[in-house]
Amino acid sequence: MNISIIKGDFKYLDDCAEILKGSELGITYFINRNDEYIGKDLLKEGFEKEEIYVALDEDKNCVGFVWILINGIFHCYPYLHVVAVKYELRGKGIGKQLMNFFEEVAFVQDNSPRAFLEVGGFNSKAIKLYKELGYVQVGEIPNLYVTGITEFLMMKLRS
Repeated sequence: MNISIIKGDFKYLDDCAEILKGSELGITYFINRNDEYIGKDLLKEGFEKEEIYVALDEDKNCVGFVWILINGIFHCYPYLHVVAVKYELRGKGIGKQLMNFFEEVAFVQDNSPRAFLEVGGFNSKAIKLYKELGYVQVGEIPNLYVTGITEFLMMKLRS
């Protein structure tokens, strides 16, 4: 699927919130103790800080997004905070294009020697994609966000 990726704008907040809500991330991490979805409130921060980029299809519909923290890990390396693709469009290469965009920002624009992300151990499809893209697991953090879920810290070196 052919997409364009642009700097996020608040006009895409609702679309991104719905995409996140329908993702494994949204279901697992963005529900509070009262079973309320809190993803939209958290995404507001990313839009305010201009850290979110949205993927648009040919009709300018939001089909996914990526949230990048330039100095997000160890206060000096790019960190992929969130990547999400509209549920019905998964498997069409949008996630891979968003990951390529993240790496363009990390390795070319920021000129970083490495980039990081973390992924929940339950998310086997994401882990497979990240490994295919050259990320290697460099650590495990059990119970970081949710009891019973181990997060895997992954890193990729600039080639």
